[in-house]
Amino acid sequence: MTTPTPTEQQAQPNPGGFFAGVDTHKATHQVAVIDHHGHLVAERGFATTAAGCEAIRSWLAQWPLSRVGVEQTGTYGAELTRILQAQSLQVLEVDRPDVWTRARHGKSDPIDATAAAQAARTGRAVTIPKDTTGIIAAIARLHSVRRSAVKARAAALTQISAEAITTPAALRDRLGTTSRQIATTAARLRADLTRLDDPVQAAKHGLRHLARRIEALDEEIAELDRALDTLVAKAAPRLLARPGVGTAIAAQLLITAGQNIDRIGTDAKFARLAGIAPIPASSGQTHRMRLHRGGDRAANSAIHLVAIGRLRYHQPAIDYLARRTTQGLSKKDTIRAMKRLIARELFGALKADLQALDAI
Repeated sequence: MTTPTPTEQQAQPNPGGFFAGVDTHKATHQVAVIDHHGHLVAERGFATTAAGCEAIRSWLAQWPLSRVGVEQTGTYGAELTRILQAQSLQVLEVDRPDVWTRARHGKSDPIDATAAAQAARTGRAVTIPKDTTGIIAAIARLHSVRRSAVKARAAALTQISAEAITTPAALRDRLGTTSRQIATTAARLRADLTRLDDPVQAAKHGLRHLARRIEALDEEIAELDRALDTLVAKAAPRLLARPGVGTAIAAQLLITAGQNIDRIGTDAKFARLAGIAPIPASSGQTHRMRLHRGGDRAANSAIHLVAIGRLRYHQPAIDYLARRTTQGLSKKDTIRAMKRLIARELFGALKADLQALDAI
């Protein structure tokens, strides 16, 4: 199902090639085609259904496309990206137009689609989208669900602890002190449902429901952990073999890198992607580096956990900390430097794992 716009024209042969851009949304995709001079050739709106994405592919087949710029290739544009890549089209991820472009040209779906095509034509768009058709995409889905379950469990544990504080003393003294003790005890409580107007009975009833919610989330997380253990062990055995790297950390790094690891050319690019590449922060006679605050913060957190874990039991990391602090670095700066070294090490393991996976 497609929704044509009045701005569609008949394409003319162009030896310089054509470029397409897609402004993606939840319900509609706006597609624009330009020639190698940047002149608009055609423009059209499509539904985001499977039939709509297939219609985009068929419609774009009229032109010998050099590149296609697509916004939000990991979310609204994910299915369209998969379809276009299956046709051997070069798809590039496009950032939304900057403030200056918006101020000059305005904001509309056709304008944004044309801007995406121009980004593909001029080379402003250079990012290759992640491959979402393999095992890493499966890991990403389960990891996302597990993360939300862990957050929900943490919220429930916090709430049950807070509820216990205001519970009448006769009941509160039986519950325990930690949130886990309270949850274990509360799961065995039985309220008199005919007397819920009594605060003690209402407290028992509410605490038991919270405890049962925590138990259900524990089971859900354990089931997801078993599935992730299997998938991550299959996808990244070398990564898991590195000191301090467990299933959750390996899963996050796999998701950050993406299955088509060759799109990240060097360990320096991986470090920048994870927000670990050092940035100069010197002034006067002070010479130091600070941590890059951009990048994927979840990947940054994962590598930080590896560094902290190694400082507890991994002798080379302990020796590195002692040596660098002796040289005048603070512990914080030493950990930042260590994270960059760890990023280089883990990128090598990641690349070897994913290249071996592609070879299967």
